[in-house]
Amino acid sequence: MRILIVDDVPDNIRLLSRMLENDGYQLSSAVNGRQALKLAGSCAPDLILLDIMMPEMDGYEVCATLKVDPLLSSIPVVFLTALADAEHEGRGLALGAVDFITKPFNEALVRLRVRTHVEIKRQHDLLTRLSRLDPLTQIPNRRAFDERLDGEWRRAIRSDESLAAAMIDIDHFKEYNDTHGHPAGDDCLRQVATALSEKLERAGDFIARYGGEEFVCVVNGEDGQEVCLSMEKLRRGIEALQIPHGMSPVSPWVTVSIGAALCHPTKDTPPTGLVAAADVQLFRAKKLGRNRVCLDSV
Repeated sequence: MRILIVDDVPDNIRLLSRMLENDGYQLSSAVNGRQALKLAGSCAPDLILLDIMMPEMDGYEVCATLKVDPLLSSIPVVFLTALADAEHEGRGLALGAVDFITKPFNEALVRLRVRTHVEIKRQHDLLTRLSRLDPLTQIPNRRAFDERLDGEWRRAIRSDESLAAAMIDIDHFKEYNDTHGHPAGDDCLRQVATALSEKLERAGDFIARYGGEEFVCVVNGEDGQEVCLSMEKLRRGIEALQIPHGMSPVSPWVTVSIGAALCHPTKDTPPTGLVAAADVQLFRAKKLGRNRVCLDSV
């Protein structure tokens, strides 16, 4: 677990680091609010120990900035302060802080409070992961995809990059279930999910189960030709599993149809439009005979 210590007095950082260095944490530090926000965005700490009284940007402002950022808002903040009174504690708690550590530091209390909040964060992260995981296929679910798409959309706007989404549907899956039975259908879904996950090799790509026999993925920083090649790799990978499908008019094996859409995100357009455009292309792929990839730029 990583802890970010923020204090404009380097001696305080060294003292806290010495107290915590033998407890197995990865420790980072910042001496002002802006540096703290930059580090929080890059190293994703599990806990921030944040001094209140700092020049230019105090701890209250840093905490408020963290809590309005969807990517950083879940990081617990413990204020470091010599201002141990109800007014300051109330203000900090109202901003979203979870606790206070008072100066001068008591090592035993510091270690206990940090241990408690790190464990709470660990349990929270576990529950969060489980709530975003599809129980059948063990890949991310639709909720996780919606959150990831929103984050990738904002990232693409900041970096001025393209973003693509693709809807993936198992061809004639109802007929597969009717012929082979629902337990075999569940196993088919698991095999397809695993294959799709393995074929998306780039760190920024993301695959999720959208519902039923549909999957969805987001791919960033590519042009139309690259997106087509990536999606064609997925399509071929599923057919190469050679899962028998006795009732498919398309192939003797289980296949997928893929509809993809590519766009240049802007602040004036919602990411849901990209998924809707991919769904249109999925319908087109099915209409053209299935087991194929269709893509459009929007």
